[in-house]
Amino acid sequence: MSHKRPLSRRTFLRGTGALMALPLLERMVSTAHAAEAPLAPRRLAVFYVPNGIHMQKWLPTGTGAAWELTPTLQPLAAVKSDVLVISGLTNDAGRPDGDGHHAAGTAALLSCMKAVKTEGTDFRAGISMDQVIARHLAQQKATRFASLELGNDAGRGIGNCDSGYACPYANNISWAGPRTPMAKEVRPKAVFDRLFGGVDPGSTQAQVEKRRAYGLSIIDFVREDATALQKQLGVTDQRKLEEYFTSVRDLEKQLEVLGQQVPVCGAQVSPVDNEDPRAKTKAMMDLIVLAFQCDLTRVATFMLANARSNKVYGFLGLSGGHHAYSHHQFVPANFDALSRIDRWEVEQYAYLVRRLKESRDASGASLLDSSMVYFTSELEDGNGHIHRNLPVLIAGRCGGAVGTNRHLRATGLPIANLYISMMRAMGVPGITTFGSDGTGELPGFGG
Repeated sequence: MSHKRPLSRRTFLRGTGALMALPLLERMVSTAHAAEAPLAPRRLAVFYVPNGIHMQKWLPTGTGAAWELTPTLQPLAAVKSDVLVISGLTNDAGRPDGDGHHAAGTAALLSCMKAVKTEGTDFRAGISMDQVIARHLAQQKATRFASLELGNDAGRGIGNCDSGYACPYANNISWAGPRTPMAKEVRPKAVFDRLFGGVDPGSTQAQVEKRRAYGLSIIDFVREDATALQKQLGVTDQRKLEEYFTSVRDLEKQLEVLGQQVPVCGAQVSPVDNEDPRAKTKAMMDLIVLAFQCDLTRVATFMLANARSNKVYGFLGLSGGHHAYSHHQFVPANFDALSRIDRWEVEQYAYLVRRLKESRDASGASLLDSSMVYFTSELEDGNGHIHRNLPVLIAGRCGGAVGTNRHLRATGLPIANLYISMMRAMGVPGITTFGSDGTGELPGFGG
């Protein structure tokens, strides 16, 4: 293919009323510039869960390469060699003024800056590490979207959401600045349309509605353009394109099921929120994978639920709410319920990690090898509202910057130091301090 002109990384497939992004292909990499532009750009995904973790079934006993999977971490068995477990990290900035540990902890989760306690619109936190990375990458103008903020639950936009702390603190982990939370998208179909099923600006509303009404895939509309493109591609790129089409169609089928629960425009009564978090989470994870595979963004955050969530996970055989169980009062039955929830949360994270490992970039390497997939919560223990020894997982080597298949003890060190290492791994230059207590890189992060 070296004799052919490289394909623009911003190429779209076009059809009547539809645009479709492409995955990163070999043809998009100029051989003349291969040495200057690495084939595997680094990526960050953040996976947040609320209410802390029952650490007795989470924390590995061994350190270094001698660590073993605990009952809660068992879903990571297939990707154990790709995972770094870090224990002992502290986020002092998450401690509130008085009560409000969940919202204050979530506001400081990625910023390590103390949130101003207020129920009004004068809320103030700090820029989060994911947005520092997104801002740096945006300067390169390499992707269509600087970052992607996703979640399962919208929550209230204003007012008191946790003991005098405003709702934006509880509903957002990503902050572009002290006064600017990055609102997350909680509708998978909207995310899909934004990323992959983009509407051609020249199309009419009737054309768009026709595609949706007939249940046609976006692939059906761009097939002619895709066939023409495939004739210009090598065998590897042809296979990659077909695999991509399969992934997109599978995701469309998932969203069609979820779409049955979308309220009709103009309905006078709000529909009952009966979305299954299992299906919705899976769809969101698949969207992150495809967004990375298409190089549409290199930074994504996901909130499984908002801070202080009291969601009932009936499919786990539980009748109580998550937040209520987290105030366990050392009752064994509550510990058992928390362990079930924790393990299910790790299963969702493990699904994302496995999908990234199975997906390939333009060089044929696993997407996971060039990524960091970060798992954490705003608390260690929900009963004592503890902001030390936070649960931390990082999957993926981020191009060799992360040493995996280890348990790293970092007792008493600020989590801000981890973020300095993560930002440096993502290519942000000159970062030596961060948040209110970050003093330098985390020892042992790279192995």
